[in-house]
Amino acid sequence: MDTTDILLVDAHALVRAGLCVLLERISGVKVVAETGDGREVLSLAALHQPQIVLLDDGLPEVNAFEIVVQLLANHPNVRVVILSAQDSEEGAAEAFRAGAIGYLHKSAPPEELVRALEAVRKGEEYPASKPSSSSFIRGRAPAGNQARPASELTPRQQQVLKLIAEGYSTREIAHSMEISVKTVESHRTHLMDRLNIHDIASLVRYAIRMGVVEIEGYDGAAEHRASSRAG
Repeated sequence: MDTTDILLVDAHALVRAGLCVLLERISGVKVVAETGDGREVLSLAALHQPQIVLLDDGLPEVNAFEIVVQLLANHPNVRVVILSAQDSEEGAAEAFRAGAIGYLHKSAPPEELVRALEAVRKGEEYPASKPSSSSFIRGRAPAGNQARPASELTPRQQQVLKLIAEGYSTREIAHSMEISVKTVESHRTHLMDRLNIHDIASLVRYAIRMGVVEIEGYDGAAEHRASSRAG
């Protein structure tokens, strides 16, 4: 297997130093850049074109899961592994919903990092040993195909859902949220995958049903408007 370039992102310099030592011992991987500043992730990814990003979910001043969405919008082939100090099923679920391919608790032994990288290099998901509920942490549809509550979406996804349901176009949403059109499209794709919804009209109906938006005298007009303007 060819050498896999890794971008290492962690808020703590000592943690990064320790991880670099571990990664240097793993055959076939190379740390091409590292940072503790989440605001540098996108520029470093553009500069170094890593295949894997190891990303701390506890970065100050930024939302790590929004970084995942933006990374994948700009670099669809990058594989993101979240490194977390939190023992949280919801944190793992949010990581996979955002598009991460792996989730690893920082208390994991070094050999688990090796296993995680071996899996991710092959394009396989790597669920953490904690939590063990893999069907939950991947955010897949529950039994009976019941609609998931909007509260399980990330704040950004909820915002995009609301604007879509209110009839705004993709470009208008991008302008309103001060993000790129590609990032909006990525949010929308993750929304639909997460909710198992495959068209804008159904997405609008879901938003109304869940109370994300309230449309007085709803008769399908907003649904039609959103469908026609989605692009």
